[in-house]
Amino acid sequence: MNTLYETFKTRAEAVSAEVHRFPTRREASEFILALLREQGAQAVWAGGSFLEAAGQEELGHQAPGLCFEVTRQAAAAAKIGISQMDWAIADTGTLAQDATRVDLRLVSTLPAIHIALAGTSRILADLPSVLQRLTPTQAGCISFITGPSRTADIERVLTIGVHGPERLVIVFVDDLDEVAA
Repeated sequence: MNTLYETFKTRAEAVSAEVHRFPTRREASEFILALLREQGAQAVWAGGSFLEAAGQEELGHQAPGLCFEVTRQAAAAAKIGISQMDWAIADTGTLAQDATRVDLRLVSTLPAIHIALAGTSRILADLPSVLQRLTPTQAGCISFITGPSRTADIERVLTIGVHGPERLVIVFVDDLDEVAA
């Protein structure tokens, strides 16, 4: 497990993602709340097992400007979007998510900063390992996220954040799957 995490971290940071790891949901929540306070901005959080366990109401009290009702307007107005990922791919530093739910797509594409949560045990070696666990008949949309949004299609000048978030903060939580199990 440790090797997969280190490989993921190295590959994700190589494409400008920020990677953090916490042993507990509580420590991860404290980190996220500190980031929200530091940014002092509107944020939207699409539900998931982490949010259910952390206590939506409690988090809302601790972070003014945090919204749990994800609409296109709320996501477009927010500086930060938060969602939970299904898998992480070590050899490319890529996150994978069944993004059939529209709220998951909105929070990961419209705000300038995307905070992506994942269980550390959800890091797999490679894409074939993830594809073996996905059920295409049940997933209407699968998102693969590798680093912040970037493009170089205008005069071959690299630009960050044109087609999505300019900052990707990945938060791994060691005990997250205890909630999801």
